[in-house]
Parts: sequence; C-alpha cells; structure tokens
Amino acid sequence: MSILNVTDRAFFDYSLVNVEKHSYLPYVSNSFNNNDEIRIPINQSDLFTHPSESFIYIEGKLLKADGTVSNTAKLVNNFFGHLFEEIRLEIGGKVVDRVKNPGTTTTIKGLVSFNKNELDRLKNAGWNINDSDSLYEVHKNSGCFNVCVPLKTLFGFAEDFKKIIINLRQELTLIRSNSDQNAIYNTLNTETNKIVIDKIVWKMPHIVVSDEEKLKLFNLYETGKELEIGFRSWEMYEYPLLQKTQNHNWSVKSATQLEKPRYVIVAFQTDRKNDFYKNNGYFDHCNLKNIKLFLNSEIYPYDNLNLNFDKNQYALLYEMYSNFQQSYFEKENEPLLSPEQFLKIAPIAVIDCSRQNDVLNSGTVDIRLEWETSTDIPDKTSAYCIILHDRIIRYVPLTGIINSL
Repeated sequence: MSILNVTDRAFFDYSLVNVEKHSYLPYVSNSFNNNDEIRIPINQSDLFTHPSESFIYIEGKLLKADGTVSNTAKLVNNFFGHLFEEIRLEIGGKVVDRVKNPGTTTTIKGLVSFNKNELDRLKNAGWNINDSDSLYEVHKNSGCFNVCVPLKTLFGFAEDFKKIIINLRQELTLIRSNSDQNAIYNTLNTETNKIVIDKIVWKMPHIVVSDEEKLKLFNLYETGKELEIGFRSWEMYEYPLLQKTQNHNWSVKSATQLEKPRYVIVAFQTDRKNDFYKNNGYFDHCNLKNIKLFLNSEIYPYDNLNLNFDKNQYALLYEMYSNFQQSYFEKENEPLLSPEQFLKIAPIAVIDCSRQNDVLNSGTVDIRLEWETSTDIPDKTSAYCIILHDRIIRYVPLTGIINSL
C-alpha cells in the first residue's frame, strides 16, 4: 500500500520551465460587424501550444440603435456565443472542430457540465445563472463589457484534449451572426439595441519545457511518429418550426460507427429567437410527457417518463440531467441547476446512450427522436438536438500532415 512506502523521496516536477500567454489578433482588427468573418491565426509552427487552456478576450459595448447608452437593456446568459453564427478551429489547415449556433449549443452543454462552484468564474466568461432573470449586466454609464471565454467552454476538442500541440499552425474562425437580437434582452419594448465589438484577442499559452523534455520531444519529432487526438465533438441539429401536434417523430441523421451518439441532449424553445424583448437564454418544457431516442432498433430510455408539468412531476427528467456529469466526466455529480431552476431555466432531456448493444457496432446508425406532449406544441416552437460523439484526429509533427478518421 502507498501509505506504507515510508522510504519514498520527495518528487519535484521541473519539466515545465514557463507558461507564457501570448496574444493573437485577427487578420482585420477593426471590423467585427454582423456577418463578418473573424479569423485569428497562429502562423508560427515551431511552438508548443496548449489550446485547452487558451481563452478569447473580448471588449465591447451594449448600446441603443442610435449609439447612446441604454438604461434598460441587458445581455443574456452566455451572450458571447449568441454573437456568432458559427465558430470553428483549424489545425494544420484542416477543421478539427466546429460548433454551429454556438449560443444555443454552448449554453445547453454548459448547463449540463458546469457546477455551482464555478459560477463566480463563469461570470468572467459572460455567464450569469440566478433565480431572478439570469442576465449579464454591462457597465451602467458606458454600456461597456469585457469577458474572457475559455476555449474549453466552446469546443469539445479543448474540453477533452488537454495535451500540447506540437509544430502545427492553428486558426480560430468566428462568423458573426446577422443580428444581435439573440444576445440582448430589453424590458422596454419600444427600444432597439446593438452590440459593438471593439476588440477580440485569442490568448494562447506557449509552453516552455526543460532541456530534458525538449530533447525527448525533439526525438519524437524526428521519428515522424503519428500522434492521436481524441475528443468528443458537439454537433447541433435544429428543427426550426414544430407542428402543432402532441406526437412528433424526428429523423435527425445517420451516423458512422465512430461518430454514433454517446449522449443526446434535447431542448425546446417557444417564440424566443430574434426578439429583444424575450430572454433567449431560457428554454421551455412544452408540457413534454415522454421522449425516446432510437439508435436503429435500440431505445433510450427504456421506460416511459410519464412527466406531468402541471403537477410538477418532472423528477425523472431532472434525474437524467443531474446524472450527466458522473457518466460524462467520471466525477461526482454537482448539477448547476436546482430542480426549481431546472424547471424555470432549462427543462431539457439528457439521454445517456454511452453504453450500447453489440448490434450498433457495425454499419451506419440511424438517429431518430420521438416525443409526446400532454398538449399541442405551441406556435413558433423550435427543437434542438445536440449529439455528443467521439472524434479522432491524427497528425505528424514532422510533416504537419493531419487526418481525421
């Protein structure tokens, strides 16, 4: 037993000499308007970088349409994601991870992944979860805001792959949304607003290693060995306008063996998009009664939930939500939302399909959702399906060649 190894000597790790955060700016550093494509390159390849611990720093202002400061407008929770239509990460000239509709995708993923102990840190990233309105307030007199958004809250690649990248060019691309409406909430329904982005910087840690470790890495580099990057990607699908029925069937996609779902998260939103006067950071239960995920002929969950929101009978749905962290991160469950907050902010369905029958281990996998509600789906209701699946990238530091499986 380790407690009996009384002769063990103290160990000190000197393999890392320094960690320096370097700032990288977009090609064009003065145009961050709606529909613009913002590209931030790291062109120097002879580096040891640590993308998992990098973050995006952004400065801006929340203003009225005429450019003056608003007294009533606020930013929705995780407003940073809603400023963009798509974000993607390229390594070695190839896209290794991308997130579409990052506002909704990263909000849902964050709500199942974060815990209450992280709330203060998350405020620095533009998050604010509370029992009143869950809105992010800007500076009262100037409308200014500034946040640091960790890359691991935006990409599955950065969340899962915690090692350094050797000798590869990297580039972060942010495509601005065509409107700022989804990022703003205003109680004054006669006022329109806009967000002005003044500055965007990608802060990337450069790892400086000891001579001994540098020699090991150089020898690895010289061999031309292929290195593997494994992570879980977050893939978003949207059903933009649901029919007014109580039973719905959605054939989401067909997936390869490698990219078959490990987890599926389903959320509904009623008439919240592209409206300054509705909080786009909230989701709706739509009186969901039962929901099933079909992977070919396999069904998750096996039993019916038989939810009844009119009688506050949603404990099974919350249990599915609160068990996510133990299964996904292999750690003790510490859900961010209490049952009451879950009902108000995000009554979402988290389906764990990580343990699968052998019948799913060959051929393509058809992904289909069925759900039943106790009343007709309301007008202007959208459904979101986030599929968390495995992805493997392989690269050769010597040649810079990168391939995805």
